[in-house]
This record gives sequence, C-alpha cells and structure tokens, in this order.
Amino acid sequence: MQTSWKYQEYDSELVARLEERTGMHSLLCQLLVQRGITEPEDIHRFFHPSLTHLHQPFLMKDMDKAVTRLLMAAENGERVLLYGDYDVDGITSVAFFYAFLKPHIQHLDYYIPDRYKEGYGLSSTGISYASRTTASLIVSLDCGIKGIEPIREAKEAGIDVIICDHHLPGEELPDAYAILDPLQEDCPYPYKSLSGCGIAFKFAQALTDYAEWPDEDLWNLLDLVTVSIACDLVPMTGENRTLAYFGMQQLNHSARPGLRALVHESTTSFPVTTSDIIYYVGPMINAVGRLSDAREAVRLLLTEDKFVAQDYARHLQRRNEERKRLDREVLEEAIAQVEAMPNLDDRKALVLFKKEWHQGLIGITASRIAEQYHRPTVVLCEGDEELVGSARTVNHFDLYEALNTCEPFLNSYGGHAHAAGMTMSEEKVEPFRNAFEQFVAEHIQPEQLNRVIRLSGELRLNELTDEFFHQLQLFAPFGPENPNPVFASYGVYDTGHSRQLKDDHLRLHLQQADSQPFFAIAFRQGRHWEQFQKHPADICYSLSKNRWKGKSYIQLRIKDMKFSGILEQVETKTAHDTSSL
Repeated sequence: MQTSWKYQEYDSELVARLEERTGMHSLLCQLLVQRGITEPEDIHRFFHPSLTHLHQPFLMKDMDKAVTRLLMAAENGERVLLYGDYDVDGITSVAFFYAFLKPHIQHLDYYIPDRYKEGYGLSSTGISYASRTTASLIVSLDCGIKGIEPIREAKEAGIDVIICDHHLPGEELPDAYAILDPLQEDCPYPYKSLSGCGIAFKFAQALTDYAEWPDEDLWNLLDLVTVSIACDLVPMTGENRTLAYFGMQQLNHSARPGLRALVHESTTSFPVTTSDIIYYVGPMINAVGRLSDAREAVRLLLTEDKFVAQDYARHLQRRNEERKRLDREVLEEAIAQVEAMPNLDDRKALVLFKKEWHQGLIGITASRIAEQYHRPTVVLCEGDEELVGSARTVNHFDLYEALNTCEPFLNSYGGHAHAAGMTMSEEKVEPFRNAFEQFVAEHIQPEQLNRVIRLSGELRLNELTDEFFHQLQLFAPFGPENPNPVFASYGVYDTGHSRQLKDDHLRLHLQQADSQPFFAIAFRQGRHWEQFQKHPADICYSLSKNRWKGKSYIQLRIKDMKFSGILEQVETKTAHDTSSL
C-alpha cells in the first residue's frame, strides 16, 4: 500500500487578508480558511464558544409532546424506564439522563440490552422487562428509530415510548408517542449531527427551560455529553463543538468520580484531550459492552463515591485488558488469513471468516484490517443461530451500496456508507465473498486503494513556538470536520538521542536546520529506524503537549516519514500557487 500526502487547498489571498486583520500566524489563518471560517463574527464564535450559541430545543420536532409526557409521568409518580445502547454513546446517554432526571422522577430505572442475546436497539426482552417492572413510559436513548415491532409490543402493553435517537430513520417510522431525531425528513431542527447523548441533552434542556429546573443540574453533566461526542466520532462543529468545549472544561476541572477514576486507571493523565477520551477512556467503557454487562459502566458513571468509582474503574480496566488480549489474537489470525490469500496484491476487497472469533471484536478487527491493507473489509464469525459480520471501508467507498448488491446472500444487514453489519448462513459465505469482491473490483477507483494523508500546511520547526502552539489550541476540541491539523516539515534529522521502543515504536529527538530540537513519537514505524539514523527525513505530524514528571513540552506525533521522492508524492499546496512544488 502506498501512502500519498495531499495538501488541503485554500485561497492564499483570503489567508493574507485574515493575517493582516487578526495578526495571527499565516498558517493558523490558513486553517481558518480551510474550515470556511472567514467572517469576523464566525471567527469570534469559533474562538469564543458560548452556551448562548445553542439552538432552542423546542425547534426539534415532537419536543413539546416529549416534554409534556415526561412531566406528566413525574407528576403522576409513574415508573420511567431509560433504554440505552451498549456502546459509549448509549451508556453515557443513560448515565446522563438518569442523573438529570433522578431528582424529579420518583420511580426511575434503566435497561441496556445484552449485546449477544438481544442485539442492537429495542428488543422484545427489553419490552417484557418494562412491562414486568410496571413501567408506563420508556425513553429510548441512542436507539429506537427502527424499533417498529418492539414499539408496537410496548403500545399493546400500555407503555408509551419517547424515542431519542440520532440515526437515520427508515422508510417507516415507529408508532411512538414522540420521536426526537433531527434526521426525520420534516424535523426543522437546524443542527443534524448531534450524538445520541446530544439528543438526550436537548431533551433535558427543553425540560429545564419549560419546568424551570435549575440550570446547573444540566451544565454539570456536560462531561458525559463530551465523552459521547468524542467517542461516537460525530462532527466537531456547531453545537457539538460548543458542548464539547464546555464539557472538556468540566471534565478536566471537576470530573465526576467515575470519569476521574477511568482517567487514573488509563495510561493518560489530566488534563485530557478529546483524543485521550477516544483512545483511553472510551475503550474502557466499551469493553464491558463487548465482553460483559454494559450496566457496569453506567453504575461507574453514576456513582458519587470515589472509592466505589476506583473499584469499578479497575474492573473496567481488567475487562479492557482482556479485550485487548483477545483483540490481538483475532487480529493476528485475521492477518494470517489475509497473507495466505492467493494473488493478494490484485484483490480489491477482503472477506474473512472464522467461527470462533469473538462477536464483540469483529468490528475492531475489520477496522484494523481495512486500515492496514486499505481494502474494504468484511469480518465474519458465528453467532447464536447464524453468522454475524462487520464491515469497514476506505476512502469514501460506499460500503452500503456494495451490500445492497449482495442482498440475496444476506439474512439481514444495516449501517451506512462507512460501516455496516450483517447476518448470513454459513453456506452463503463463498457466494457472498465472490459477489462482494466482484462489486468492489468493478466500482472502486485506483486512488481509493491508497492511503492519503491530508496536510494542513508546511511548518518550519523554528516557527514552532509556545505562542504558536497556544494559538493552535484555540482550534480545539478536535474531531471530525475540525481535525487536529497535520503539518509537514522537510529535511529533519536525528540529533543522536533517538531510540527504539518496544512494539515497533520510535521515540525521536529531531531538529531542522537551525531549529531547536523536539521530541517526537512514531507509533508502529520501526521500519524507518535505520534510515532515520543515516538520512534526513520528510515528516508529517500532529502536535500535542506531553507531560512527564510535572513538566510539559511540545511533542510531534509522526503520521508518516519519507526519505526520497517526497515532492512527487505531495499534491497541490494551495488553490492558486503550486510553484513551490
């Protein structure tokens, strides 16, 4: 697999005008232009988020009905069941809404389905639980928009359902009491990219406004909303960025005991970033949903006792270590299958199958195989009564369209263009593999099979000052559509203090011409060690602050390194000026 570097385009004249107007470094002005943030009012809103920027929650379709029904339940002393999903977004949604409603609802309960016995979303088992425990109102969180049959069962049992979901509805909507989902065709809510917990937040905001409940009870829960936004990889724009901005402050300065315990059990430390949440905190929460009971994570997030939180966090960390061990085993076996395939270089897609693989890990495995071999990938294993599979794609290749053509071989499937799941009978594996690989081979473009790193701009290391880094942090929190910028620097060299680490990582100490030296970390790039010791390198990287023994310093996180022919690999630098290439 080849890796090409491609500069994001920008209008250099507009950058120059912004630099003159703001006095910011031209590269930072370039980042603003690349994000489409060029007007003074937009720049001010971007750098100075405010909770007043949030949209009025009653703009969302059915919000008035949802608020009225829940307040009626509170007044009548009804039993309310919060029904969530077993991933981070679903778990944080349940913890958020439970903590928010607890002072106001006398009989409040929550339910998260068993990943393997019930599957995703509302289930008959969950509806039976609600009926058995005399719940008269279910609030589904991060699920429900396709729960047509379970909601019909709930209605027959005399149970109302309020759906809070952010997934794309099907052609038919469930017959729920109220549906809060801005992706409904006739929903006028202006921001369409909220996380599942973000929908729960808007519901809570509406309740707070209408019932005049204390505002601080809402704002004090923004750390949970932020964890969902980061881990569900929704766009870090608009309301998501505003909520995450204040949620990160909440998390770093007065985090609830459960989140604080998770950070302490992980290999990171305070202050944390959205990347830390994604790579360290999120997997620990997810692990119990994959290997055990997701309610354990809800209990952790809800506890107010720091010692109980520490016990729960240690338990989640043990689960996560078990998950990582199983993860490595499945990944190694999957790689071995790929490497044993005939004509591997000519294959445009990968379909892997082993009965014994853990159902909770095939999604992770599919992601890593797709990343390593840069091919649309399907990973299958044995479920309770049929095979289950998870699929991931590359470079905007539409996975869902590919599965549509394979429908005759599938018992069921769902998802979107980037990720999907399916079930099938074992005898259909080979015909499915042939059909899937054929469709991909006929429709994928050659450039989609190569890894592309999108560069924000070129940065000379003598420009990398504390002031530059401080201004760069004003762009945070980072996430999809507001990514941590990737810069390129050319002709850097080893100072003689670099070293190899275990697991194929490199700890580099490098500089460029007359710059000061910088530390850098290059994960899984041990293949570059010998060349880097002998030759200047061209590098692309993101920037972070590393903390060690009470001190912090700027660190480069290397994405890729090249030692020759780099100018042929790097594409258009600006929309108007390519002469430097």
